[in-house]
Order: sequence, then structure tokens, then C-alpha cells
Amino acid sequence: MTRPGLFQWSILLTLGMIWGASFLGVEKALESFAPVSVAAIRIAVAAVILTIASYLMGSGLPDWRSATGRRIWLFAFGMGLFSNAIPFTLLSWGQQHVTSGYAGITMAVVPLLVLPLSHFLIPGMRLTRIKTLGFSIGFVGVVVLIGPGKILESGGGDTENIARIACIIASCCYAIGSVLTRLAPRGDAMAFSAAALIMGTLVALPVALVTDGLPPSPTLPALLGQLYLGIFPTALATIMLVYLVKTAGPPFLSLVNYQVPVWAVIIGMMVLDEALPGQFIWALGLILLGLAISQARLPRAKPAP
Repeated sequence: MTRPGLFQWSILLTLGMIWGASFLGVEKALESFAPVSVAAIRIAVAAVILTIASYLMGSGLPDWRSATGRRIWLFAFGMGLFSNAIPFTLLSWGQQHVTSGYAGITMAVVPLLVLPLSHFLIPGMRLTRIKTLGFSIGFVGVVVLIGPGKILESGGGDTENIARIACIIASCCYAIGSVLTRLAPRGDAMAFSAAALIMGTLVALPVALVTDGLPPSPTLPALLGQLYLGIFPTALATIMLVYLVKTAGPPFLSLVNYQVPVWAVIIGMMVLDEALPGQFIWALGLILLGLAISQARLPRAKPAP
């Protein structure tokens, strides 16, 4: 593993843009596809691409015949649920009622939610005082983002409020998926990612067929949005992610968490002409501040001479 160079930084920037634009893709796909179908087709397209890529790169799929391979498939099932099927569906449904910028901002919550989960589930990942401070500040940002005052005024029954909470729950799912990745048996990352998408497809596609039936003939923007979701933020981004983890390390990859909400907001404002309430700006600022503090590394005290 080497120090990140210009190429790694370029990939990191591109990855942030690709993920940030995924919320625009969802908006377009929803013009013709129902939310569950948006998620299912996205996962299925990515599963095909990533499985082919995994075999071309010599990784293949986890070996079901070994005990370790079966454990990897079990964790891949969890990943398929919590990193793909459930959050993609929640975000697709939520974006029918909230802006793409709002949905993008909620993604900044993911690394914050990983902190308490890691504290209880991953050995050596304890919550320090600085991490607790960062989490607390970020949590205030989440409260501001959801807007509890508006929810209390409407008695919690307004669809937009439910959609806001759905996007936050999607972030919770991503956080669980991140922890599952850390807990999974060691193996080839490409093979594991392809297996997770296959398992996600096996869950999401039947549900979509039962709830939505066969999708109608889509408009061109909806079709392009759906293809974008499957090819770029789900399949290609996974390949880029694996490369960055191998060459630059997970801490470097974590910098993408600062980019995604910013790109989502910029794209939503420029392409979809979305308004950005001051409440969202304050929320994003608090969440990113909490994230920065939680990832800060304090210098170790030198031993006394």
C-alpha cells in the first residue's frame, strides 16, 4: 500500500461525483419505475456486471464448498440486504417525497452511525472521547435535518416526514452493511462484492415482481437513469472502491463521505432546480463537523524522559 497519488485522488473525486449523482438517477428512474423496481433493477444490472468483472479479474465467486466460503456467502446475504436491497428501496421511495439533495445529505450520517455499532461489534473499535464528541455533534445535525418541530406539528403522519425518516433508516442500513464488511471472513473483495449483489438481486427482484409487476415501457430519461444507477454508482463504483482500498487504504476512502452530500446538493440545485433550505445547510455543516471530529487523530503523548 503506497501513499495516495494523483491517480488515487482523481478516482476518489470521481467516486464522490458518481455517488452524488446517483440521487439524480433515482429521480429520473422514478418517472417510469416504481421504487422497489428501481432498486431491484439497479442491483440486478450491477450483479451481472460485477460478476463478469470478478471472473475476468480472476476473483470469481466465493467457494460454497468450504466452510469459510459458506460463511462469506452468509455475510454476502447480509450485505445484499443492508447495503443494497433495503436502503436502495427506502431511498427510492423517499425521493418521491423529498429532494435528491436531502437524500444525499443523509448519506453523511453513515460513518457517524458506524461509530456506535463498531463500539459494540468490532474488537478494538471503541468509542473514545473525541469520537463520542464527534458523534454527538453529528447527531444534533441529524435531528436538525429531520426537523422534529415539523414532525410534532403534523403528528408524525405527514408523508414527507416519513420519507425523511426513511432516508435516515437507509443510512442506518448502510452503516450496518459497513460493519458486516469488517466482520466478514477475509477473502477477495471483488468476489465478496459480486456475491453480495447476487444475494441482493435474489431478494429484491422477486419482491419487485410481486409488488410492482413487470415494469411498463420507460421514458428515455427514466431508462437512462436506471441504467446509470446499475452501471456507475453500483457496479463501477464498487470496482473503484476495491481498488482504492487495496492501493490507498480504508482511511483514504473514508474521505469520500465528505463529498457525496455536497455533490448531491450541487447536482440537485443545478439540474433539478431544487431549493436548499437553511435548515439543510446547518444540518450538513453539523454532520460534516461531527464526522471530521470523530475521525481526528490526536497526537500521542510522548513518554517522559
